[in-house]
Amino acid sequence: MVAFPNCKINLGLNIIETRKDNYHNLETVFYPLNFSDALEIISTSGNAEFAVSGLPVSNDQNNLCIKAYYLLKKDFPNLPSIKMYLHKSIPIGAGLGGGSADAAFTLQMSNEKFLLGLSNNQLKNYALRLGSDCPFFLFNKPSFATGRGEQLEPVNLDLSRHKIMLVNPGIHVDTSWAFSEIEPATPKKSVKEIIAQPIKTWKQQLINDFEMPVFKAYPEIKRIKDILYERGALYASLSGSGSTVYGIFNKTDFINTEFPNEYFTRVINLK
Repeated sequence: MVAFPNCKINLGLNIIETRKDNYHNLETVFYPLNFSDALEIISTSGNAEFAVSGLPVSNDQNNLCIKAYYLLKKDFPNLPSIKMYLHKSIPIGAGLGGGSADAAFTLQMSNEKFLLGLSNNQLKNYALRLGSDCPFFLFNKPSFATGRGEQLEPVNLDLSRHKIMLVNPGIHVDTSWAFSEIEPATPKKSVKEIIAQPIKTWKQQLINDFEMPVFKAYPEIKRIKDILYERGALYASLSGSGSTVYGIFNKTDFINTEFPNEYFTRVINLK
């Protein structure tokens, strides 16, 4: 069985409060992108195997695909051994949710392939144990997310007349540090309200709370956002806690894609 776990961007991201369990309540809009890894799962009579290609990624017990498989294996001891092959195209630790997507797709594929009979809600509970944004990839449609990011409400948002440029400079932003730099607060205007407005209004209103600390610590990332606006982006933002910055352009626009060779860049025509 083969599937193609896709990434996402965050349209706005407000950190509202610190919870008693040390997680944070937030609000954001997750928007799926048609840019994917490739994941194959086949049964084997031997020991479980996991192989990777493409961008460097761990293939040990820290990999979320492996964690997802063994999370199911704990509750379903008769789950067959598998060979899992992951071709990695989405940069890791980039605010795009690539690892979370791989994990969520592993859960879905295993449920289907091995007839586990798990409901959508049960799959969601497994996914949340792997990452706060994992449940989104089970739904995989534009969603207003609250709670830790697992409470999902569909939103009517269609960006198919646009294209997105992703730019990642290869800088690792520590998520725990980024959260520690934010003073949680309820925004004056919800992300859900703002994304219902024309995109031309987003620049002044749609905020990612992580931008202030991340841009201060890494001016190079802020410069990417500035360049995307200089090149005609309707809206540009950090995704998640970074370090990927994206720009939304009209589909007919020509984009000068010149960035340093060591940067990861990709232009995606939205469907």
